[in-house]
Amino acid sequence: MVIFFYERKETSQLASMFKDSKKTNIDNVSIREPITAGQFYPSNKEELIKTINQFLNQVELPEIDGEIKMLIAPHAGYDFSGQTAAYAFKAVQGQDIDKVILIGSSHQEYLQGAIIDGNDSWKTPIGNVNLDNDLRDLLIKDSELFKIDSVPHELEYSLEVEVPFLQTVLKDFKLLPILISHELKENELEEISNVLSEYIDEKTLIVASSDMSHYPDYEKANYADKKVADAILSGQFSIFQEVIKQIKEENILNLSTCLCSQSAVDVVMKLTEKIGVDSVKLLKYVNSGDIEIGDKSRVVGYGSFIFTKKPENYLNQEQKNKLLEIARTSVEKYVLEGKLADFNTEDELLNKKLGAFVTLKKNSQLRGCIGSFEPNIPLYQVVSQMAVSAAVKDKRFNPVNQDELNDLEYEISVLSSLKKIDSWKEIEIGKHGVQIKKGSSSGVFLPQVATENNWNLNKFMGELCSQKAGLEKDCWKTGEVDMYVFTVKIIK
Repeated sequence: MVIFFYERKETSQLASMFKDSKKTNIDNVSIREPITAGQFYPSNKEELIKTINQFLNQVELPEIDGEIKMLIAPHAGYDFSGQTAAYAFKAVQGQDIDKVILIGSSHQEYLQGAIIDGNDSWKTPIGNVNLDNDLRDLLIKDSELFKIDSVPHELEYSLEVEVPFLQTVLKDFKLLPILISHELKENELEEISNVLSEYIDEKTLIVASSDMSHYPDYEKANYADKKVADAILSGQFSIFQEVIKQIKEENILNLSTCLCSQSAVDVVMKLTEKIGVDSVKLLKYVNSGDIEIGDKSRVVGYGSFIFTKKPENYLNQEQKNKLLEIARTSVEKYVLEGKLADFNTEDELLNKKLGAFVTLKKNSQLRGCIGSFEPNIPLYQVVSQMAVSAAVKDKRFNPVNQDELNDLEYEISVLSSLKKIDSWKEIEIGKHGVQIKKGSSSGVFLPQVATENNWNLNKFMGELCSQKAGLEKDCWKTGEVDMYVFTVKIIK
């Protein structure tokens, strides 16, 4: 038997609220209208933005080591869970994310598989968010478990309440809302998580919408939720499943569920292993009994979790600071004394043989930039040498003099390895740096060159060919040159 669970505040409001659900169609563009605006969160745009920003302003985050790939956020009325949800969304504020896969479970009806909304956009008081229909089409092509059906989404609030937070902390993203069956078989869970894992890149965020324990008393909720939270923090699906099973076997009085959207969390826990998450953190936990208007005899738990992954050659803040110190000290010592600085470090990553470019700017204008792709010396030495070279050997500029030292800005780009590509169509502008070669001619642009100059691909590649390599402006289109792409980690 499948039981659908509702949060305490909303139960008495469900019938009247859901019967007013709407779907509009304007110029053949279908829009899902909000059903809980004015119920779970303010219906006035200015008031809603103010409420969310007040939540975000009260969040103090711990140090986050790595890139956030997934999060779990609660979905009750904002009076109950909004402040807790703000912790998860604050952690991704300002991130370069262009795709959000929002998953949860239906609180209204029994579903099978993974049901994707078929509308073109979702509306909230803040505005409309376009759905990623291209990704939707790919998912349903990859697996029969993914299906398009807007009807279950029309009356489901658990995904909707996350969207205003996403609109506040992110810009220019597309949404893909998916309702996951409450009763996934093991092979179905495996298939859904496998398919999703293929589409998680550095600009994709997975958001699982779920509250925690439902309806035990305050102390029992804290007990059950602590166990579940620790299981999630393990990052291991088998441990998570075993803990849920053990809690159910304890028959805790009035505990209806450990997680109202457990299947969505199941997917996240499977993805944790598939995409190589390095760390899981619980940012905030409360239950409704902790809130002034709450009732401690019958509570709902709310938790915000983030799942982080360290990308290739990930640098923590201490390592970044060390490299910046090396660059600055190297330039100053050479300009002032004519000597190369001597450094030493036991840091394992800084001793790896990685390429790097050092860029110097003065009053935000380029003052020098030189790098090395495949060095035979450790990264920290590469940074030291390239910093000096950028200061005194870049032929485009006069050598830096001592009067300029206090005005210099330092930027270090730590490089991935070069990857040869067969077609310019593989280049992602703003993500990839590019090196081209033809005979003895070559040129390279860092990815930030396109971003800082607002160049599209044609301009970026045309300038690379003509300005940097001295070749024909359209040589990148003709197949006459070898092309390599790389990514960078930028330290400023």
